[in-house]
Amino acid sequence: MTRLLFIGDIVGKPGRELVRRGLAALVTHYRADLVIANGENAAAGFGITPDIADDFFEYGVHVITGGNHTWDKKEIVPYFADHPRMLRPANFPPGTPGRGRVVVRATNGVSVAVINAMGRVFMTALDDPFRVVLEEIEAVRAEARVILVDFHAEATSEKVAMGWHLDGRVAAVVGTHTHVATADSRILPQGTAYQTDVGMTGPHDSVIGVERGAILQRFLTGLPQRFETATENPRLNAVLVAADETTGLATHIERVSLSAHDIEALVAQPAAAR
Repeated sequence: MTRLLFIGDIVGKPGRELVRRGLAALVTHYRADLVIANGENAAAGFGITPDIADDFFEYGVHVITGGNHTWDKKEIVPYFADHPRMLRPANFPPGTPGRGRVVVRATNGVSVAVINAMGRVFMTALDDPFRVVLEEIEAVRAEARVILVDFHAEATSEKVAMGWHLDGRVAAVVGTHTHVATADSRILPQGTAYQTDVGMTGPHDSVIGVERGAILQRFLTGLPQRFETATENPRLNAVLVAADETTGLATHIERVSLSAHDIEALVAQPAAAR
């Protein structure tokens, strides 16, 4: 059995600190063989920098996925050429830097493919993710039986449709982007683990990671505001998926939601007790 830990959108320094402080303990506690994290909001809520990506890999993240904020920090563009484990959505136009899939070897020796795609409903108009994701699956099928898809999308309906579209074809389809964890984790009839949105790893006493005051003023007045990353009540949201490497299908999915206090308590435990 291969256990995949997927960490939901990491937002700003509060989210980064949770990963820095707790990832090693989380890997031990959940017996994770591979760690994937969505990092497109890691740099003050908008984009990711090479230094932050390097830090994530050093902390123990194996694959970083992206989304509509992937390109917000221009210095990340050349990073893709030398870092295949840094993904951007596969349905960006041909010629876009980077790639939307990677095959990596988990710590238990099993090859795992990670695919990143982005929705089109209420989002930037990109290529058809439903078609592109099938092409990406075919491209990795010979190398990896266990496949996880990060579908970065706004509309719940589009995410649910993608889950059904890929049921039986991949081990897991997990949604990112909305920063609000959904309570619909399940294994679909043909064996694909699914959750509409993994949620946010970052400050939860906020409006999806941003200071509340500025957002409220924007809604109340309609005037532009300067958005700053919030700091209060940092929480880590993730999902754990167990996949059978023989069939490539899931046997278990569970939601993970931990406060900073929970993580500190986990870190403080002896490794044998985690």
